[in-house]
Amino acid sequence: MSTADRNLTRLHRDWGLSPSTLAPGCFASVMATGIVSIGAQLKGLPVLSGALFWLAVALYLFFITLSVIRAIRFRESLRADLHDPTRSFGFFTAIAGTNVIATALVGLGMAPLALVLFGIGALLWFVLGYGIPFAAVLGSSIRPVVKGVNGTWFVWVVAAQSVAVVASSLALELPKSFPSPGLVVALTLVAVIMWAVGLALYIACALFVGMRVLLHRFGPEDLDAPYWVTMGALAISIVAGSRLLELESTPILDATRLLVSSSSALLWAFATWLIPSFVLAGAWRHFIHRVPMTYSAGLWSMVFPLGMYSVASIYLGRSDRVPPIEWIGQHWFWVGLVVWAIVFSAMVASFVRTIRDR
Repeated sequence: MSTADRNLTRLHRDWGLSPSTLAPGCFASVMATGIVSIGAQLKGLPVLSGALFWLAVALYLFFITLSVIRAIRFRESLRADLHDPTRSFGFFTAIAGTNVIATALVGLGMAPLALVLFGIGALLWFVLGYGIPFAAVLGSSIRPVVKGVNGTWFVWVVAAQSVAVVASSLALELPKSFPSPGLVVALTLVAVIMWAVGLALYIACALFVGMRVLLHRFGPEDLDAPYWVTMGALAISIVAGSRLLELESTPILDATRLLVSSSSALLWAFATWLIPSFVLAGAWRHFIHRVPMTYSAGLWSMVFPLGMYSVASIYLGRSDRVPPIEWIGQHWFWVGLVVWAIVFSAMVASFVRTIRDR
């Protein structure tokens, strides 16, 4: 193999620019860029929000194209990823990425288009929500399967809660432009159900990760960026709960409103506590054990939780009328934006180096 061919292979492997090497979690960059765009929207920064939104849309369309090609031409590698518990849960980023775009569209006043994307995201959830756990657990060659558990499993939770967020956001927006009481009631029901499912999945994933850490070797090389999704899953659960509290009264919502309100506050407190924990874990990984700090696509799994924490704090502060929490979210947005810019710059720099070294 020539030097050019070897470098092209490296480019495909490192960047997933080939459908044959596309990472299951490739839509994480869409999630991260989209949620920072929504944060800018809530902050009243329309130009920045619009730029990030269209970048997220471009990434979304790009990865959809590669995913379709992979599903048609590289079925064996796709099947291998589906049966690999260390990678398969990354496929849930497709659901979350779709719903982040849909949520941004709701904020831009394009509810009909958001409703279409919501339908796509809901269908993906129905297929992957059952298919991936069965394929990854029952079809895996890794035994015990718990050895393959990692932070990407929490994207399962994020995907479920993203359905709840879009459903509740549409239930709030549609009456303004497309009055349909029956549809609003159905969306409210979906939002409540998916919020509850997301919480149950979070407990399950936390137990699985706890078993992985306690029963099998867990070194600094294992504590990578996707573990930040542990906090991100809490943050999106808070957003889903906060949006539910803004909805008009319905029997099922009235029956759960107190639970939603109280649990959202508790989840926010726990998510806040987790942030210093992961910062310290990162210091332990990189400064004490000298694990190199290099760009990898997995870093986008850290950006999304940081951006989502800002959005969650803003929504919770407004829905519960707690200004200090909203203040934290308003200022935390800049943290998420700076980290997004650093990761994006590192991605571009790494890409340029890879091209230059060909």
